[in-house]
Amino acid sequence: MRKNIACIDLGSNSCRVCIADADGKILYKDAKATKLGEGIFQTGFLSEGSFERSLNAFDKFAEQMKKYEVGKYRAVATEACRRASNADKFCAMIKDKTNIELEIIEPLEEARLNLKGAISHAKGFDYAVVYDLGGASTEITLARNTQKTDILHTVSIPWGARNAAEAYALEEFSPQNAIKLRNDIMAYVEDFIKSSELEKYKKDSCLIAISSTPLRLCSMVKKQEKYEREKNDGEVMNKTDIDAVVQKVCAMNMEQRKNSPYIGENRAPVFVAAAVIFKAIFTTLNFDNVIVSYKGALDAMIEELCHG
Repeated sequence: MRKNIACIDLGSNSCRVCIADADGKILYKDAKATKLGEGIFQTGFLSEGSFERSLNAFDKFAEQMKKYEVGKYRAVATEACRRASNADKFCAMIKDKTNIELEIIEPLEEARLNLKGAISHAKGFDYAVVYDLGGASTEITLARNTQKTDILHTVSIPWGARNAAEAYALEEFSPQNAIKLRNDIMAYVEDFIKSSELEKYKKDSCLIAISSTPLRLCSMVKKQEKYEREKNDGEVMNKTDIDAVVQKVCAMNMEQRKNSPYIGENRAPVFVAAAVIFKAIFTTLNFDNVIVSYKGALDAMIEELCHG
């Protein structure tokens, strides 16, 4: 009998798990808020609180992996662990307490996995530009739309929703601070455009955005009853949509964001920064619209474990 498989993606805000059978059929999935990257900008290390929250998440995931008789798995961590001086201690603790081996992956591997997960949305285009707005970094990748993951150029911007909210004091909207963050992000994107020679490929390219930020913004644009991430997979937003929804987010105070069915308590402190970064990238890349994708690294890892 072929064993079930599991994949875990530990980001700087949340940790997601997906368990599937050997053919890739999803049996279980969940996400836990860990706020792993909280405070890293100031301290350079993972806090005791983030240790505890992450361990609780991995404990629950390990129980489910045992319940579903998982035979092979892959668990990856991204920018928060890449930056933290105590990341090795953190990974050792996860291994000791849950027996899950956590792999800290490099930006290029993170970009490859996200690209592989999202590329199905690029039907009809020869190329795709994919950007993943995380908690502590943002990756932008230009790739050929082929079955093989064919990256032409990628960049990892050292700002994501959580560390930018802290560094630029954007837990609440400040026009001056938002402009500074926008300008800094735009400088990275302009360099990406030049280094990748994007203008050569642009007319044959689509733009795809991964992460909860575009999915949440899309829910707001469509005035859905609440945020349902999978429901908006593959939906499209244009410039008018994005301008209006980002303006709306920036006009909300913390309490309004906490009570929003699209944002909620966990995302409220970082969502202004997330919205500013998202719009800055979209505006600088200058596409007519953006496809939002629920599919990303987890989907790619599941596929690779099924066929590996």
